[in-house]
Amino acid sequence: MVRGIRPFVAGRPIERVVRCRSRYKPISIRPRFDVLAKRLAGRTIEEVSRLGKRVVLTVSGGSAVVIEPRMTGLMLLSDPPDSDHLRLEWRLGGKGKYPSLWFWDRRGLGTVRLFAPGEIERDLKTSTVGPDALEMTVEAWRSCCGATSRAIKVALLDQRAVAGIGNLYASEILHLSKIDPTRRADRLKPAELSRLNDAVHRVLEEAIRDEGSTLSDETYRTALNQNGKYQNKHRVYGRAGEVCLTCSKATIRRIVQAQRSTFFCPECQR
Repeated sequence: MVRGIRPFVAGRPIERVVRCRSRYKPISIRPRFDVLAKRLAGRTIEEVSRLGKRVVLTVSGGSAVVIEPRMTGLMLLSDPPDSDHLRLEWRLGGKGKYPSLWFWDRRGLGTVRLFAPGEIERDLKTSTVGPDALEMTVEAWRSCCGATSRAIKVALLDQRAVAGIGNLYASEILHLSKIDPTRRADRLKPAELSRLNDAVHRVLEEAIRDEGSTLSDETYRTALNQNGKYQNKHRVYGRAGEVCLTCSKATIRRIVQAQRSTFFCPECQR
């Protein structure tokens, strides 16, 4: 999402923030909408960045809007899937191809929060969000995994421990690193931790370049309401019952961990 919207909104002023009419479950907005809209009007979007799976819009004066899309939220520049689930509109000034930035959320699980200067570091980075997965090192993984006896797949989804790995990518990462998803995190060997670190960088960096994965339900879309491309490179996710593309021997299995689907190859991930 960040890569898709950054070139078109960074450096542009916010003329107005509009709350879209929707009859569906409302998203969480803090502070209340009228206060948020007043504080943002006239500010310039100076930076568009990522904090784990959150989108951060830093504006002039140092404040920042943090949008957490969660399961079905999208940041869009044009052509929303429908108008019924549009939640917020940032109307942008200055020269630019797109006049607005939209937050669209089918299930209403997303959140939008405005932070004063310095509050992100105090309220999010130090307590709610762990280190970014792409900034982790082998040593950091050793410390992170060594602190929990949970299955490694479950541990990867804990945003307080490591931020930025979703359910789909956790399965892909573990397959690439040849680690059994049910293996206890604190029992991973040094060689496995090294493979895990390499796989995290490879999978996430490639998924970012391909603008994410759009599955059959089309829940995820790019900023221009187009399909991502990484779903064409899935090795295990969504392929239960199919032959593994890596070993060509075993069939991909699906299990449930922490109420989420896990896909793995019993041959590659012994």
